[in-house]
Amino acid sequence: MSAACCLLNEDQFLCSICLDMFINPVSTPCGHNFCKDCITEHWRTNGRCRCPNCKEVFYTTPELKVNTFISEVTAQYRLSALQEASMERQAAEPGDVSCDVCTGTKLKALKSCLVCLASYCDTHLEPHLRSSRLQKHQLIDPVENLEGRMCTKHDKLLELFCKNDQMCVCVLCTVTNHKTHDVVPLEDEYKGKKAELEKTENEIQQMIQKRRLKIEEIRRSVELSNKNANREIAEGVEVFTALKESIERSQAELIRTIKEKQKETEERAEGFIAELQQEISELKKRFSAVEQLSLSEDHLHLLQNFTTPNAAPPTKNWTEIRVRPMSYEGTVVRAVSHLEDTLSKQMKELFEAEVRRVQQYEVDVILDPDTAHFKLILSDDGKQVYCGDVWKDLPVTPERFDWCAVVFAKRGFSSGKFYYEVQVKGKTKWDLGVSRESINRKGKISLSPQNGFWAIWLRNENEYEACASPPVSLSLKSHPEKVGVFVDYEEGLVSFYDVDAAALIYSFTDCSFAEKLFPCFSPCHNNCGLNSAPLIISPVYQADWKNELFSS
Repeated sequence: MSAACCLLNEDQFLCSICLDMFINPVSTPCGHNFCKDCITEHWRTNGRCRCPNCKEVFYTTPELKVNTFISEVTAQYRLSALQEASMERQAAEPGDVSCDVCTGTKLKALKSCLVCLASYCDTHLEPHLRSSRLQKHQLIDPVENLEGRMCTKHDKLLELFCKNDQMCVCVLCTVTNHKTHDVVPLEDEYKGKKAELEKTENEIQQMIQKRRLKIEEIRRSVELSNKNANREIAEGVEVFTALKESIERSQAELIRTIKEKQKETEERAEGFIAELQQEISELKKRFSAVEQLSLSEDHLHLLQNFTTPNAAPPTKNWTEIRVRPMSYEGTVVRAVSHLEDTLSKQMKELFEAEVRRVQQYEVDVILDPDTAHFKLILSDDGKQVYCGDVWKDLPVTPERFDWCAVVFAKRGFSSGKFYYEVQVKGKTKWDLGVSRESINRKGKISLSPQNGFWAIWLRNENEYEACASPPVSLSLKSHPEKVGVFVDYEEGLVSFYDVDAAALIYSFTDCSFAEKLFPCFSPCHNNCGLNSAPLIISPVYQADWKNELFSS
């Protein structure tokens, strides 16, 4: 029998209805084989007797008897397959479910029986595959703690699920504590829960993917930040190296000038000393001759060699000649002043480069008429605003300023960098800056970061002030005619520039932004026409340096 089984394959022992090995196989009059329960249920469900394979119709229900030959061959095939598989089985390892029947070395369980509440290795599972009675038991993949699958109250298999109490129950539970509850088979609830788990898995996968993308985004931001930091360091080192070289050159020039003056003084003094020593030498010779003549007692000799006693070698009148110490007053001051001029030139070049850099973040700013105060007059293109004398009849809305002559831009920003320029020429008063979207727009407003404003203003024609806490008075070398406003949202930076002078007016640093920022403008009241000039949002000047910057 075993040799015959070797000539057959598993497909020959499969029921074409349940697609599993035959259990109580029967043969129909047309010669095809099926599980007895499968073909009986099939005929009952379809309402007539017809072979599922060849479609032959039987007008009377055939009498079906178990085909003992096929049943025995199927059992032998199962046993042979299990024996072959058992040769490859190994002892149960930690974490494996072991066979409950094995003595000595426990083998790894192949299946668990929900009826027997035991797990079996391939050898001890054989009766469940051979015996027609045991074949009806429900086998599952091996699991631990089979007792946990039994109802502790009724000692019945937990095969139902109560939706009301969200718990597994047995059949008897449905007629006691869960009588009126919504109870479904475990398989149905399993499918629903599995669908939910699959949905959860997909959602988690999407969350994981989003976070991976966010990691990539953060890494790219870090790489970009590193590049910007390295570029800024390189430029900073270049600037400070140039400043250091300028200082060293000025110091060297100062030292050289002082030393040259000192050397000139020393050389002049050395010349005078050499002349004096020469005259001293000549005078000593004259003194020696006079001394010898005065010691002579020869009357004739003395008279013949006598000259005027006061006669002396020709010498210079040294009475008015002076070697005064050199005066260095003002030398250091003049050197520092020259250095200051050089540094000022370099600082101007530096600020010009800074202005060029921020100007590349230019955005198109248009004024929002729905936020404008009742006296403000906006141009049709939304680029100019000034204060009139007439209170316009406009709807009162939460967005509109009702006391201060302020207007917002239409567009707000909640990330990145942006820059715009405003012409303030001809005005005696103005306010410029950015504001949080949620600021109070009714009644009097105090401009400060605590109130959601980062701004500067002009008062009384030449009094500039940064609206900080407390306010900071600004001393400017010139009166700006065009003001540039630059914001770096992530950096928490708001800077104001005098565009024409390429100079920094003021910077708010370490700001904390948590919502949209809107450019805000106040031309202030026209002061009987003295402050009637408009604030004009002007495009960034398209100079050659800008084209070169973008092309590079």
